[in-house]
Amino acid sequence: MVSAAVLHLWVLAWLASVLAAEDDYHLVIAPQSPVVQIGSNLTAICMINNTTEVTADDLYWKLSEIIPKEHYIKINSSALNVTVTIRSEKSEWLFCSCKTESHYVVLNRGKFTHGIWLRKGYRPEKPKNLSCIAVQESDTISSNIKCQWEAVGHQTEAVPTNYTLFIRQTGDKIYTASILGPVNKTTVDLNLFPHHMELEIWVVAQNELGKEESEHLIKLANCFVKTKPPSVAVISEAVFPTSLVMSWNSSIDKSYLETIYEIRFCPLGSQKWFYVPLADTSRYIQSFRLQNLQPDTVYVTQVRCKYNNNNKHCGYWSDWSSNVTERTPEDLPKSKPDVWIITSEEGLNKRQIEFICKDPEFSNGRIRRFNITIEKQKDSIRNGTWEIIPVNRSLTDGSSSKKQITPLKTITLDDEESVTVYVTAINSVGASPQAKLIISRKTREPPAVEKTEVQSHNGQLFLSWKPPNRTVSEYVVEWVSDGERNWQRENGKTNYTAIKVPSQGPIVNLSGDPGCYTAKLEWDEIPLIKRRGFITNYTIYYRSGTETRGITVPANTTSYTLTSLSRNTKYDIWIKASTIRGSVNGSNHSFTTLKYAPGEIEGIVVGVSLGFLFVVLMTMLLCFCKKDVIKDNFWPQIPNPGDSTIGNWSPDYPLKAEAPRENCLSGISVLNVDVCDAKCVFEEDKASLPLKKDKYLSEEHSSGIGGSSCMSSPRQSVSDSDEGGDMADTTASTIQYSSVVASSGYKGQNPSSLPQQSIFSRSESTQPLLDCEENHDTMVQEGSRQCFLRQPCFTHNAGNENATDSNDFNPLEMEQQEVLDFCPLEEDTEHTAPADCQSDDWIPAPVSSYMPQLGGYRPQ
Repeated sequence: MVSAAVLHLWVLAWLASVLAAEDDYHLVIAPQSPVVQIGSNLTAICMINNTTEVTADDLYWKLSEIIPKEHYIKINSSALNVTVTIRSEKSEWLFCSCKTESHYVVLNRGKFTHGIWLRKGYRPEKPKNLSCIAVQESDTISSNIKCQWEAVGHQTEAVPTNYTLFIRQTGDKIYTASILGPVNKTTVDLNLFPHHMELEIWVVAQNELGKEESEHLIKLANCFVKTKPPSVAVISEAVFPTSLVMSWNSSIDKSYLETIYEIRFCPLGSQKWFYVPLADTSRYIQSFRLQNLQPDTVYVTQVRCKYNNNNKHCGYWSDWSSNVTERTPEDLPKSKPDVWIITSEEGLNKRQIEFICKDPEFSNGRIRRFNITIEKQKDSIRNGTWEIIPVNRSLTDGSSSKKQITPLKTITLDDEESVTVYVTAINSVGASPQAKLIISRKTREPPAVEKTEVQSHNGQLFLSWKPPNRTVSEYVVEWVSDGERNWQRENGKTNYTAIKVPSQGPIVNLSGDPGCYTAKLEWDEIPLIKRRGFITNYTIYYRSGTETRGITVPANTTSYTLTSLSRNTKYDIWIKASTIRGSVNGSNHSFTTLKYAPGEIEGIVVGVSLGFLFVVLMTMLLCFCKKDVIKDNFWPQIPNPGDSTIGNWSPDYPLKAEAPRENCLSGISVLNVDVCDAKCVFEEDKASLPLKKDKYLSEEHSSGIGGSSCMSSPRQSVSDSDEGGDMADTTASTIQYSSVVASSGYKGQNPSSLPQQSIFSRSESTQPLLDCEENHDTMVQEGSRQCFLRQPCFTHNAGNENATDSNDFNPLEMEQQEVLDFCPLEEDTEHTAPADCQSDDWIPAPVSSYMPQLGGYRPQ
């Protein structure tokens, strides 16, 4: 340990010396700007650099205050070490200063003080309780997985802890998301939720002092799913008055994940839920029958679901479905009506008795009437007839949860008379068992109880009494509250009871339909008999998902409008009524806010329609203003052929075309030159050849464009005048061509027996010559011995009167005999030359293809 500490000091000293060499300060501290862990020890060293004014004995350390010398270690005369324990969380400076007051030190005080900024923090601790969830959106599970964890330990602003969530999918594909503390939750997008695949999820907490990794969650992806609640429907069946049939549709397709269900139900207005055992619904089912219910009772039912897996820690339960209420069918009353009397004096030796009745405890339906018969017993003679007492009540008043008191009949009895009363209650199914009440002679009435005491305890009223000295079958406790008479029966063996005043909370309902962000609630006041005191206030609770909010309103309020709700969201609401001694919750009610406010869809449609109409009108206006531009771009004006000046392109072409004559070749200009002397032309006067070539091309080998060969006027020959070059310049923009057609057969072929003559065939093309054709003589001058001359081989001239008339030529045969004879530069012994040429100077030119677009021949 000692050697390690010494090594550490020497490393710090070396580091300080390196820093001193690079700085102009006389005091330098190492390490520079460290990150230190709170609760740990920091060791720093101060080195004296490039001065003998001070020594290590002249130095001192200061943090928030001067550090005592017992924390110093003198390494040598120029280095002083200090070790301090970091306790506070606030970042601060650690200074090394000099206490010598020499002139040099005073003048250079800044060079004799050096400090480092201590950034303090905590080492991250292992995150705990990592949990992740993927909720259902629309008909599928969202690709976003939301995770949260417990961030253990502390962190400072100077050294914050960064949390990175890792999700590894099958195939080593890892998704990450990083956040900066103290936030302890984040979301990762998986692009597509990987059903039936395994996911590995963990969190790494890291800062400059280290890092820690949480436990890894390794589960099937479906174990992180929370689906939407199923949609539930409930029906009743008249033949089964104690059961209801529930059915539901799963919110997600079975191919994604198979779900199990949990069911709960309760009577309307009750806060006590009854749960169906999970063993009965722990499989993929879509219906269930609730049994052993109370007939003619409104039940509230709910269902929730989660991923079906044998591991109970796999998957999340969905929210409970919306409340679905249904009333069970009526059944025969299972209990007797509760009959009692109100007695008053009616003159001498007479009594007035009023018979009143409560509905049977298990009336199993709305009581429609009572049947009553009174039998007088005098001298052991019994007589009496049944009388029907109709009952007019609404459907809700007949609910078994709210028993009604019905006056039946009032009679007058002598004190010595006794009667027996029989009462039955009738609902839509049938009659209840008979209730019997005996009114004895006044002299034989049982004695009243003694020492009655009343006291309150825990919000209830307790009554005690002293039993009489005789056998009692039952006691009837009677009381009046707020002008209403009530009673209850107790066993004859007891001597105390609590007055069972029923208590209930307000039953809340919606006033109209909910909006997107608001919902108006209404509720009735609690009857006085069921308040158990004075109502001090009501508290309205509404819940969406896991978030519950409460609003307190005064006791005289019976309606309230909830605001700031979320659109298209399901809410559960209930109201709690409070007195000074306690409170009770009313029944739950569920509703879902609208996705679109009334008129919102119409507003969107109208807005879009007006926008579209505006665009159409603006487009039409633009088209109207720019109609000329649009017409010129899409429907350009086509010139009238009747106004064409094409006839003016050729100076020799008449403005008015004449009808062409068939098989007519007239006005052909013929070059009067001995074609056999072509070779001599190249050898004797190569300089003049280009000029002559130009003249041939411009004068002799062209004819006026715009008419047929039969209508061309005679052209001047190059041999007749040297002005052909000037004429060529006048037609430079419209180059005209002529081709030579040889009527002689090629290689001994004789396609026609007609007299063979060489003729010109004029081309109407205005395209320029090919480059290779225009530079033909140049290529010859450069030594190409394989090029052919463009001069035609013929001996007949324009003045030859013995020439065959052009009308003797057949145009079809002329097209089939397109063979050119040219004078070669070299001897060719393979072909036979014409009669008027030497065999060593002439060969037939290869058959060429006529190219109308170029207006001439091009060798193949």
